Amino acid sequence: MATVIDIEARGTQHCETTALGVLLRHQGLDLSEPMLFGLGSGLSFVYWDSKNMGFPFLGGRVKPFELTRNLATRLGLELVVQETTSPRRAWENVAALVGAGHPVGLQLDSYYLDYFGSKVHFGGHVVAMYGYDDHDAYVVDTDQQGGKVSTSLTSLAQARAARGPMAAKHRSFTLTAPGNVPSPQAHIIPAITACADAFLNPPIANLGHRGIEKAGKLVRTWLQRTDNPQRDLPQAALLMEKAGTGGALFRNLYRDFLAECTQLLDSSHLRTGYRLYTEAAILWTEAAALITEAGESGNAQSLVQAGTILGDVSRMEREAMKALSSLGSEAPAIQP
Repeated sequence: MATVIDIEARGTQHCETTALGVLLRHQGLDLSEPMLFGLGSGLSFVYWDSKNMGFPFLGGRVKPFELTRNLATRLGLELVVQETTSPRRAWENVAALVGAGHPVGLQLDSYYLDYFGSKVHFGGHVVAMYGYDDHDAYVVDTDQQGGKVSTSLTSLAQARAARGPMAAKHRSFTLTAPGNVPSPQAHIIPAITACADAFLNPPIANLGHRGIEKAGKLVRTWLQRTDNPQRDLPQAALLMEKAGTGGALFRNLYRDFLAECTQLLDSSHLRTGYRLYTEAAILWTEAAALITEAGESGNAQSLVQAGTILGDVSRMEREAMKALSSLGSEAPAIQP
């Protein structure tokens, strides 16, 4: 017999904001995906490379689940997280909540999910579970993965039990909004300035604007970094554009968040940040296309061009975040 909650799934692009949207709409709090991403101070940058990695990874957001924690803190939501090493207890935790009418967020490894087309291990994937029957779990994932989908209970258990980079121990979570549902407007400026300050003052050179500058230098060497450039370079570019980022390594999502904010707050700093992130998003997509081209053709000049673009992007995003970090020092008028 099936246990299913009535939920609303929408066309979304990024896994964590997809799950957050499902959980919060069920609580009566309806925010756009860019607003969820921005209020969670989700934008970042990391150039990640290590000896045990086959190829460098460019990341455009904060660590998995940090966005959820940021959003809950900022909006005063009650975030209850359960983790366990016991597969049996892990299932009992979510079955009890779904049975009581609460959709549940799950962090797991997307590799094991039946409906996933690309079989790549990623332990930071997040879905919202809203039902189950004797054989399958019903979950909401991104538009790219099918939206409302199902996966066998066996595959779900494997995905939740997986270990490796970014994985969590059968993590499940719920969000509860206070009686008076919070208005996001008052939290926009703190969310933006927190994101900007972290981006402008990274603790190591692989993060923030310094990380993008570093990527601009190192991307030029990527043909020498791999023995299979036809596979690795297009794959890296694909992750930047298509892997749940919303395009342009999450810059499209942040651009749309800033656009939404300019409709709510009258601020020249905000408009400057929006204009620069609109430009930066276009350049990220251009860089990804050049990286793909270099992998397919073996032409090192394409990587030189991509590196030059990333150098420009580093300066552009730094300028954008400097403007946005100044939001805290002005009192923008709320748009009528």
